Amino acid sequence: MARIISIVNQKGGVGKTTTAVNLAAWLAEFGKKVLIIDIDPQGNASAGLGIDYKNLNKGMYEVLVDPNTRITEAIKSFKPNLHILPATPDLAGAAVDLVEVEGREFKLEENIKEIFDLYDYILVDNPPSLGLLTINGLVASREIIIPVQCEYYALEGLSQLVNTIGLIREHLQPELKILGAVMTMYDSRNKLSEAVFNELYQHFPARIFRSVVPRTVRLAEAPSHGLPVREYDPKSRGSKAYQRLAREVILTETN
Repeated sequence: MARIISIVNQKGGVGKTTTAVNLAAWLAEFGKKVLIIDIDPQGNASAGLGIDYKNLNKGMYEVLVDPNTRITEAIKSFKPNLHILPATPDLAGAAVDLVEVEGREFKLEENIKEIFDLYDYILVDNPPSLGLLTINGLVASREIIIPVQCEYYALEGLSQLVNTIGLIREHLQPELKILGAVMTMYDSRNKLSEAVFNELYQHFPARIFRSVVPRTVRLAEAPSHGLPVREYDPKSRGSKAYQRLAREVILTETN
């Protein structure tokens, strides 16, 4: 049965989608069957795997809102063991369309049940907010990875995120737990990166991944080619960082 992991941080530009796409690519490279669920209306994870998400007939929006759309109808294949459930532009209106729907926080979880045993990992790329779409992503998940950018305002709002996770655990999904925080956009020349790490440790003692993702040109370039960095430049520092992170995540399978 799949491990369902949400990649979440309500702060934008922290490497959330980069982490979802590249962690998924390396998990697939290690022989795991992986699905990325793009529940972010921006559709960056979809574009990062070469999906023309603006011209799709069925995607995440239809899965959430249309009871006649099965989740299997919307899933696209990037590689034999790496699939994606893409976002579509209409997804931005899903929160409004679901506002009066009973059990709206559980719509994603209900759909995932149909494919739960088809994958080893399901990674949910959530929007940079704590709205209904993110709540759906968290309720459907059992574990959370929090990307944290190595910059001055990196920890801003982190307490709010932790509080939201606590509320969801209390009222909607008691099995939800934080798997760990991963530092992104790390620059070893910048003393601020070390300061962020020390402060992050106060929030998540023993829950910080050892793999640190550097700020690199290759990581920034790869999405424009519709490729994970593993496919774009497998020997780059960014690719190796996500390779290490994938190994760390796999090692937690028995924990």
